[in-house]
Amino acid sequence: MDNRAVRIGIAYDEAFLCHDAGPWHPESPERLRAVMEIINGMNMKYEKIDPREASKDELALVHDPTYIEAILNLDPRGTVMLDPDTAYSPGTKTAALKAVGAVLGSVDRIIEGKIDRAFCPVRPPGHHAEPARAMGFCIFNNIAVGAAYAIAEKGIEKAAIVDWDVHHGNGTQKAFYRSDNVLYISLHQYPHYPGTGTESETGAGKGEGYTLNIPMAHGSGNDDYRKAFNDKIIPALDKSQPGMIFISAGFDAHRNDPLAGIDLSTEFYGEMTAMLAEVSNKYCRGRIISVLEGGYNLEILKESVKIHLTELAK
Repeated sequence: MDNRAVRIGIAYDEAFLCHDAGPWHPESPERLRAVMEIINGMNMKYEKIDPREASKDELALVHDPTYIEAILNLDPRGTVMLDPDTAYSPGTKTAALKAVGAVLGSVDRIIEGKIDRAFCPVRPPGHHAEPARAMGFCIFNNIAVGAAYAIAEKGIEKAAIVDWDVHHGNGTQKAFYRSDNVLYISLHQYPHYPGTGTESETGAGKGEGYTLNIPMAHGSGNDDYRKAFNDKIIPALDKSQPGMIFISAGFDAHRNDPLAGIDLSTEFYGEMTAMLAEVSNKYCRGRIISVLEGGYNLEILKESVKIHLTELAK
């Protein structure tokens, strides 16, 4: 990128608050209220992106058409559970379609040259959603559909998805396991939910070598993650030279998150962002789309998002 100010887009819709997972559920509307509170308090200039609803054809870039129909035909009177962790309420359909649409709209704006980078504070999250299965709080795989759309519709030859959520993105991996168009990289606590993401899972067919899993032991901290970036992630991105970088930005590997046991500091989210921004400047004109996944301590989520966006905007 040149020395002009980085143009940031924020793709947000009030519909995301209408996805009701139940009063006991950690994936609550309060997460996005906290995120938007900190964004609006940052005095940061950004373009507001109004997410559209993703079409069935767009969802089908990743998801099985039968699964899409089954989800969209649900009409619950209250909140129902699709699996032990994944809820569907009367407001979920619109929220889920717009969560995907937030990423699609971000791709459009970047390709059109209107913005350089985007952050999508969406819910429900997406990286656990498999082509034909909802799981792990996720209905549709927001980031996977976005990357597939960038390639199929917008002329991006290769994309990279870096997933630093504390849980392995089994759905994203499954979507691209046989593809050589998307490099999927995941750092995640292991063993931990969902139980996938061993080092031996490296892709299949023409996708062999395009999946890079870096399982992290309970208690791993900044130094361990920094070493993973320097020794594995940056070299893999240098080799791939992607045309667009996507971040599955979960903030639940923080040392104070209640759902896991990784020991990252708030500041380290800024360091990881800066490292990916440097790669993006080298290979893809700075183009990054960051999509919210996990993060369940509201105060920590706010501060981590703040430092993440601060680095994205540099």
